[in-house]
Amino acid sequence: MSFFKIIFLLLTLPLFSQPKIKNNPISSKEIAVLTEQASEYLDEYKYELSLAKARVALHLAFKVNNDLLVAKNYNIIAGNYEELNEFKRAIFYYNKALVYATKADNNTIKHWLYNNLGNVYCFDEKQFDKGLFYYQKCLKYSKKEGDFKQIYMTSLNLTWAYFYAKDFKKGKIYLDFINKKYKGLDNESDLAIISMLNGMYYNDLKNFEKAKSYFLKAISLGKLKKDKSDYSSVLEEYSKFLFHSGNYKEAYENMILFHKIVDEIEHKIKLNRAYIAGTNLEIDEYKRKIDEIELENNLQAQLLEKTKIISVLLIISLIILLLLIYSLYRNYNFKKVKNLELIQKNQELVLAKEKAEVASKLKSQFVSTITHELRTPLYGVIGTTNMLVDEHKELSDSPHLKSLKFSAKYLLSLVNDVLQINKIEENRVVLEKKTFNIADEIEYIKNSMSYLAQKHNNTIDVFVDPEIPEYLIGDKLRFSQIIINLVSNALKFTQDGKVTVSANLVNVKEKFHYIEFNIEDNGMGIAEENQEKIFEKFVQVSRKEIDYQGTGLGLSIVKQLLELFNSTIYIKSELGKGTTFNFTITFEKDMEKTNAIINNINVDLSTNQIFTILVVDDNKINLLVTQKTIEKFNYICSVASSGQEALQLLDSGKFDVILMDINMPIMNGFETTRLIRERAIKIPIIALTAFDKEEITEEALSAGFDDIISKPFDSRQLYKVINEVIVKE
Repeated sequence: MSFFKIIFLLLTLPLFSQPKIKNNPISSKEIAVLTEQASEYLDEYKYELSLAKARVALHLAFKVNNDLLVAKNYNIIAGNYEELNEFKRAIFYYNKALVYATKADNNTIKHWLYNNLGNVYCFDEKQFDKGLFYYQKCLKYSKKEGDFKQIYMTSLNLTWAYFYAKDFKKGKIYLDFINKKYKGLDNESDLAIISMLNGMYYNDLKNFEKAKSYFLKAISLGKLKKDKSDYSSVLEEYSKFLFHSGNYKEAYENMILFHKIVDEIEHKIKLNRAYIAGTNLEIDEYKRKIDEIELENNLQAQLLEKTKIISVLLIISLIILLLLIYSLYRNYNFKKVKNLELIQKNQELVLAKEKAEVASKLKSQFVSTITHELRTPLYGVIGTTNMLVDEHKELSDSPHLKSLKFSAKYLLSLVNDVLQINKIEENRVVLEKKTFNIADEIEYIKNSMSYLAQKHNNTIDVFVDPEIPEYLIGDKLRFSQIIINLVSNALKFTQDGKVTVSANLVNVKEKFHYIEFNIEDNGMGIAEENQEKIFEKFVQVSRKEIDYQGTGLGLSIVKQLLELFNSTIYIKSELGKGTTFNFTITFEKDMEKTNAIINNINVDLSTNQIFTILVVDDNKINLLVTQKTIEKFNYICSVASSGQEALQLLDSGKFDVILMDINMPIMNGFETTRLIRERAIKIPIIALTAFDKEEITEEALSAGFDDIISKPFDSRQLYKVINEVIVKE
């Protein structure tokens, strides 16, 4: 079958150590030569050389941003894994090749990849539905492109696949096509397989004479070919034909020859695979098994001379087969009922699973939509409140205005908590590695919590073990979220008391430092029966004395974030005496990485220059809020309420930065930005969106945005980002 597995297969991620590549510029033509060498080594079963060449070519292709060569080298690596019978990895890299073939907009290689996936699924994974799907997809696009050679090759594979699956009626359609068209390609190397397929078809029709004629022709042609894989396939099908037509002796002889050729092919492939793995012991073991097989074949060859013994063995085999059939028939009726019941239950389970997946997807979409719809008006409310304070100083102490601002921030906190839970449950949170000072971070959290502490007449004590290194590497943001939630929770349920935050170095293994954190309060405590419940979502343990505000999400978020750190939170509490939360997080200490991270921190390069900013937003309130915020920076601000209006302003005016809303009617922010970039306008464009940054990053970058800011945002953050993109430009 390997003859028809298109061998423009491309290698990918390295299995071996990365060789040093010179920094001299290299052309796409030179990379193409390496790719061709990798393909030739694959044709010659030299897998180690093929992998090495393709790995270098892949690295260089990425370096010059050549998507077509990336796709080809991914295809080659998939081909190597397929030949080494690592079919899951082969499928993985074929799909990666498809991604880059699509980016390169190269239909030819996409057709090859569809064909290759069809081969793996049909003939290796035995998943005929998937295999036929890819074959049909390849055939459809090949016809659309007028690629006759690919149409012919895919039709040949479809014929074989359908015959292999015993569906001769569907396969006959494609067999008729290749019988008519193969001469047009002047490709005599396919004649052996075409003759074999015709033999299989007439064998199914029980036209044994015609079938035998085709099989003998196929064998004659197969012997002449250098690649013996096709010849082995012909021998296998011919043996099945002989057995089907009652010629058991000749069938057995051909089957012995088939196994001999297959052993030769497998011997060569396995030796190459063992060489790649570098396991000489496995090679010796494999050779020993080959010797045993050769000895067994010699014995079988001697037995072929003893016709009477073979006949007796065949008769005994037939008797055993009849007994098995009779036994199966007796159990058939019983198993039939059970199988029907099992099928019905499986169908019900599949249906239930599909419904659950749809419900989960709808829930995720609902949360994303609701949070976006809430953040948009919240931006207007918070911004308008700030404007009132700035423009009417006499209202700065107004309790009504403070209540409005508090309510808006509380609602925003709730929205962020719901979104955080949703992201964690969908595995969309990935821990970052940034350098930070634990003592400074805890002290900052303490200061930010001072208002809440004073409200309940509490004090906050902090102890940080001096043995903890000054700089460690970890996810500073998620660590802060954990401490903030636990400290605010302790302050909320403690009155006239004390909250203590301590960090102690408990273990060091190489570069990894294990730090134990304790958040302790002397508040009202938690009953033992409620201590497990408090980590569940939306659960609040009832309090008799005071009605506490909160969503019941804080501790649930803490628990799930700690799971991302591979940590577990423990609680120790007693009613009337207080509560202690305990957990341990592992941070890395690496001065080289720390220095590299510190050196890459963006420095505030803002100047006193006055910039001209264009703000694009269809929401009049948000447009006004953003305009007022920008004018506070003493910048010049122009506004547009639609993408079309923004394009008109760009024709007549000059701007230093564009702030672009994403969700606008008629022409959204992505479409407007693409049109701006198509005009070769290089003005920095910053996305202002109520969506979470991670949700739109990929699409925003592809559209041409320079940065993203999620609403509502802090004015200082906006000022910093505007200056950074201008200085960078």
